[in-house]
Amino acid sequence: MAYLENIRTFLRVYELGNMSAAARDLRISSAVASARVSQLEEHLNVRLFQRTTRALSPTEHGNLFYRGATKIVEAVEEAEADISSITSSPRGTLFIAAPIGMGQRLIAPAIPLFKEANPLIDIRLRLSDRKVDLAGEGLDAAFFLGVPEDSTLKIRKIADCERVLCAAPDYIARKGDPKSHEDLSSSRHDCLNMRYPGAPEFQWPLVTKNGVKKVAVTGPFESDHGDVLTSWALDGHGIILKPVFEISNYLTSGQLVPVLADQPPVPAQMACLFTHRKRQDPKVRLFLDFMVGHIQRALAEMPMR
Repeated sequence: MAYLENIRTFLRVYELGNMSAAARDLRISSAVASARVSQLEEHLNVRLFQRTTRALSPTEHGNLFYRGATKIVEAVEEAEADISSITSSPRGTLFIAAPIGMGQRLIAPAIPLFKEANPLIDIRLRLSDRKVDLAGEGLDAAFFLGVPEDSTLKIRKIADCERVLCAAPDYIARKGDPKSHEDLSSSRHDCLNMRYPGAPEFQWPLVTKNGVKKVAVTGPFESDHGDVLTSWALDGHGIILKPVFEISNYLTSGQLVPVLADQPPVPAQMACLFTHRKRQDPKVRLFLDFMVGHIQRALAEMPMR
C-alpha cells in the first residue's frame, strides 16, 4: 500500500503543480508528500519533478509516468468499486466542486446528512465560481449552472433554475427602473458582473417578445465571487442577474426588487458533471442520488419570490 500511496501523492502533486497544495489536499504534511515523491523517484531511479525554490514542474519522465500512474490508480479504484458494490458498503473519499452560491446554500448543508447515512465515505468540497477542470483537478464530480463546454463529460440534470434581474430599491430610486433590455446596455444603468480568467464576454440572455436576446452589459464593478456581487447590489451599486434560489430571502424581504420582469433571464440548467469512469463508482452514484434528491426538495420548498 505504501507504493500505491506514493503514486497517489505523485498524481496530486502533478495535477496541482505544488507540493504544499497536494499535501493539504491529501491531509498530510508537506514533508510526508515530499518524502513519498522522493521514495517513488528512488524506486524508479529517475527524477519526476524539477524543483526550484519558486516552482515545481514535471520532467519528461514525470509526464510519461503520470499517464501510466493514472491508469494504475484508476484500475485499483475500479476494483475497489466492484468490491464495494458487492459488499454494499461504498467507502473512500469523494472530491466534489460546486459554485459558491449553490454550494453554500444547497450542497454543504446536506453533506453532514450524507455522511451520517454513509459513514465510510468522506467528502472534500471545493467551492469556486471559476470554471473547474474535472480531470486535471482530480474531481469525482462538479456541480454547475449553465452549459458546460466539455462535451466529453457526462451530465446529470437536476433542475431548470429560474433567474431574475434585480437591484436595491435605493438604486432604482436613484437610477430609475429600466424599461427595456436596451436600457441595460446603455450608460444609464450599472450592471454587476462575474469576471474571472477565461470568463466569456458579458451577455445576459433575456426572453423578449421577439425571442431570446443576448444583451451586452457593462458596469463599474466586477468580481469572481457571486456573493460579492450580491453584496454590492444590496448596497445599491447596480443590477445583478442571479438564480432566484440564491437571493430568495432578499426578494422576500424587499431588500432586492425584480427589474425588467417582462423580459426575464433565460432559466439556467443546474446539473452535475462527471466522467464515464466515475459513473461506475458506487460511492459517486450514491452521492449523486442523495444530493440530487436533496436539492430538488430544497428548491421545491424554497420561496421563489
